[in-house]
Amino acid sequence: MAAIDNPDSSLTTTSQAPLLSRELSWLAFNYRVLQEAKDPRVPLLERLNFMAIFSSNLDEYFKVRVATMRRLVKLKKKTREKLEEDPSAELEEILQEVSRQQKEFGQIFRNELLPELRKEHICLIDETECTDSQREMALDYFRKSVKPLLVPIIFSANPSPLFLKDQTVYLMVRLTPNPDQESTQEQYAIVEIPTQKHGSRFVQLPAEGGKHYVMMLDDVIRVGLQDLFPGFAQVEAFAVKLSRDAELDIEEEVSGNLMAKIKKSLKKRETGHPSRLLYDPQTPEPLLNALLDRTGLSSEELVVGSRYHNFRDFFGFPKFTMAPLYYEEQPPLPHPELEGEPSILEAMKKKEYLVHYPYQKFDYALRFFEEAADDPQVTNISITLYRVAEKSKIAKALIRAAEHGKLVTVVVELKARFDEESNIFWGNKMEKAGANVIYGVPDLKVHSKIGLVTRQEDGQAMHYAYLSTGNYNEKTSRTYTDHALFTTDERLTSELAKVFNFLVDGNKNQTFEHLLVSPFNLREGFTELIQNEMRLAREGKPAYMIVKINALQDSRMVHQLYEASQAGVKIELLVRGICTLIPGVPGLSENIIVRSIVDRYLEHGRVYVFGNGGEEKIFVASADWMNRNLSRRVEVAFPIYNPDLRKELRHLLNIQRQDNQKARTADNQYWISNDPTASIRAQYDIYNLLKKKANR
Repeated sequence: MAAIDNPDSSLTTTSQAPLLSRELSWLAFNYRVLQEAKDPRVPLLERLNFMAIFSSNLDEYFKVRVATMRRLVKLKKKTREKLEEDPSAELEEILQEVSRQQKEFGQIFRNELLPELRKEHICLIDETECTDSQREMALDYFRKSVKPLLVPIIFSANPSPLFLKDQTVYLMVRLTPNPDQESTQEQYAIVEIPTQKHGSRFVQLPAEGGKHYVMMLDDVIRVGLQDLFPGFAQVEAFAVKLSRDAELDIEEEVSGNLMAKIKKSLKKRETGHPSRLLYDPQTPEPLLNALLDRTGLSSEELVVGSRYHNFRDFFGFPKFTMAPLYYEEQPPLPHPELEGEPSILEAMKKKEYLVHYPYQKFDYALRFFEEAADDPQVTNISITLYRVAEKSKIAKALIRAAEHGKLVTVVVELKARFDEESNIFWGNKMEKAGANVIYGVPDLKVHSKIGLVTRQEDGQAMHYAYLSTGNYNEKTSRTYTDHALFTTDERLTSELAKVFNFLVDGNKNQTFEHLLVSPFNLREGFTELIQNEMRLAREGKPAYMIVKINALQDSRMVHQLYEASQAGVKIELLVRGICTLIPGVPGLSENIIVRSIVDRYLEHGRVYVFGNGGEEKIFVASADWMNRNLSRRVEVAFPIYNPDLRKELRHLLNIQRQDNQKARTADNQYWISNDPTASIRAQYDIYNLLKKKANR
């Protein structure tokens, strides 16, 4: 992976320390997803799922990051010179790496997955592989179920400019006339593949000889093209897909009516500037040029794809009753103590609880808010909502609480990219029920996942808190690894109340002793903890840090880690995604190890461990070490004070540190164990550990 600055082994300071490109580092993360797709140890149909994740990730990347870079490249030269780096060279590197990954993606699909599917008697066939009977069935299906949804546009018959919708697959059609036709010139047409109206990208044909046959909707249309364009000697189709700029451009601009801006941006998302036009490499050049001419696109947006686009549609690949082709079921486990408690609130009076998703049930979070909504002694509920499920039970509980006359305060983040529409929907519903809904905070994105319930007990207000690394989302709680703390510790609940006071009235005159809160003391708190380890190391005492995060990109934090390494602090980083730090550089980062785990679940929890001279300090957080988290978001990192919970969390972290099946090094090589006989796959070992506890 290319670095912005070249490593120099003689470096003794970090003023010119090397940093990896954020963009190329993200592409390296997405390549780890692709590695799962080609890993034969992963069940076959799960490998297809990873192909869909890779494709979906890349679509979003082009809609946001690449689109932004294209806009920077198009700035006037004088304006562009003010940027720290010229984006042109990096954009070229990005496109080259994407091209390399896309090529490997196609090879994995064609040369590995399709043959493996056939071995399992699942045949994904195209229009050239149909038997006569299958072709007749496909044609009959086309005429009855697909053709009525199609609106073909012939270029010569419609000279108006052509608009391609975002993330929609089209078939460009070359029409070769019959010799006896008046004009012998080729004609061109375009047809949208109606995936949304049809409901699926796949059509199952009747099984034959013990084999399952599946056709993509694209190929069903290819079967019926002659029916759609009668009278032509030859009709050929080639797929294209356009990604449009989805950046809202309001990260820093939140003046005026934010809700109106968000709604306007959602409408623009369909009509945003093109960032990538994927096309079938077999597309005839005249046909491609005709499309560019009609759409006003330029060759700069062209990216070679394959015969099929929108591979994210493989999330909807037909399910088959073949257990070995899927991951073994891991139903969410009961928490060994919370499960038997009739009341979550009453249980929280006795002690604190840590719950680990998706291994353990998300039901406890639902019960917490549902119980608060119905408890007559509960007077207030405050919560931050970043991404919620489409049919959110928590949002429904908040609506019920408001209808019961409780003071419900909901901070809804409108800038949660690609979830704005859902958040606006639930915000409106809760407002109508009487909740006090706050749509974000000026200049900041509210990313913390916190909740506070106030209950009147013996004439006094008692606080119950829920602090988590993950969203209030029943769906993603089944696939994201997160940690959640249920606590009544006044040290934490009183400071959580301060966070909500700030979110409600904007009063920045807040101080925190226990919580680390961005934009108040999060960066400073982490800096002090790092500097403490450096002081211990210089005194010749053991000094170490273990940090598990999604992303490390903030240059100030990276430089502090370099300094800590030079001071002799041993640093282990578990970074799932972006990591701009270069480990192992002599004289600079030789005391730093970087690993990344990509497996069946998305690693999402953030855990920070500091040696602290033998009395470890452990924080769990919603924040990564990115500039946006430390400077432009409302984030909360909370300490784990309870020694039993600290021991529990540390044990889970140790398992992840020892993973030798799904852990990769900084350059995407699999982490090799010193003991080849010891197989440790963290996500499975953690599940089995928690399962034993649940059974006990």
